[in-house]
Amino acid sequence: MSTPENNLPLNGLPPRSAPALDLLAGVKVLDLTSSVAGPYAGQLLADMGATVVKIEKPNTGDDARAWGPPFLHGESLWFMSVNRGKQSLTLDIASPQGQDILKKLVAQCDVVLLNLVSRVQRKLGLDAASLRPLNPRLIHVSISGFGLQGSRADLPCYDLIAEGYSSVMDLTGEAENGPQKVGTPAADLLAGSDAAMAVMAALLRREREGRGCDIDVSMVESMSRFMAPKLMPYLGSGETPRRAGGRDSVIAIYQVFETADDPMTLGLGNDAIWKRFWEAVGRPENAADPAHAGNAQRRAKREDIVKTIGELLRAKPRAHWLDLLNRARVPAGPIQRLDEVAQDPALHESGFIYRTQGPDGDIPHVGLGIRFDNRTEGTGIPPPKLGSHTEQILRTWLECDAAQIDQLRTQQII
Repeated sequence: MSTPENNLPLNGLPPRSAPALDLLAGVKVLDLTSSVAGPYAGQLLADMGATVVKIEKPNTGDDARAWGPPFLHGESLWFMSVNRGKQSLTLDIASPQGQDILKKLVAQCDVVLLNLVSRVQRKLGLDAASLRPLNPRLIHVSISGFGLQGSRADLPCYDLIAEGYSSVMDLTGEAENGPQKVGTPAADLLAGSDAAMAVMAALLRREREGRGCDIDVSMVESMSRFMAPKLMPYLGSGETPRRAGGRDSVIAIYQVFETADDPMTLGLGNDAIWKRFWEAVGRPENAADPAHAGNAQRRAKREDIVKTIGELLRAKPRAHWLDLLNRARVPAGPIQRLDEVAQDPALHESGFIYRTQGPDGDIPHVGLGIRFDNRTEGTGIPPPKLGSHTEQILRTWLECDAAQIDQLRTQQII
């Protein structure tokens, strides 16, 4: 059952209307991607000041526009989560006229984002080799499941598939249960972050050397790199880790514990923290025990230590322990539900979660979370309505007149 719009959580968010960041001001990006990974890369670039034009299929647009419910003001919230700060141009890029318009746009832009496999890029003339003559300084970015080369290059891929390939699913969850997907599209978001980071590095090199760059981001490789802290120990030891509900860390005590009411997290990551924990809970003799002097010794006795800490923490509510441990500078925290994250006062205070005015009403935003000169992004540009900037872009970028635009619309090119 949906919540009435006047009772939505977004209504309690702090409003934002500050100017957007300008670090990438003047950089023009053509975003031809759909779903999550590519659009997220485009949003990150828009958050940092780039002009991002999202090129979408006429009538239907990005696949994610249909991903719902939930919808807000008739728009998919999944779509809205990765497309703020952009302009939308509808264009049939498979038609000869659409191809001609696209090539003229490519000649003027700095970056092209694609999430098409190599075979489809070549078929549409969107591969780097085809576009480079139009713009030698172009930064051509491909985000795909398996990269543009190799035996799996043409295979389709979604976040779920990439997570399975990477081993993150095999290592997530309790030992007695089956593999679990991460609770957010992690492979999509990591690949999108990688693409945006790569674009900024390529822009810096272009500033020095004047040449463009071909960037190839694989969702499977981005997600597998995320597993490096697990993969490297296996490569160097031959010991295959198994899922254990997060209780198999190299840090001896680093897991969830139950309290008298709600569960909490606790990380005793070094000898000083180990000592502060036991002093804070009134058992300094445990800190002084030579059998637990270092992390290696504590790992050997982990089962017994976990049992002792578990019995202790179950005696009082979570709020008691968090207050006590925070004052003692011991890493500990709640396990928040999504609704609690949305209401987190610190995230509101920092401006990380906010709302802006959209064409049909308020829109929630999850911010960039990065500060530049003590500023974070505050773009007031909402996710675009499908094709809402088509005429504006054709007029300002390509100097099309009203008759040309009307003809393109009649022919369903835009």
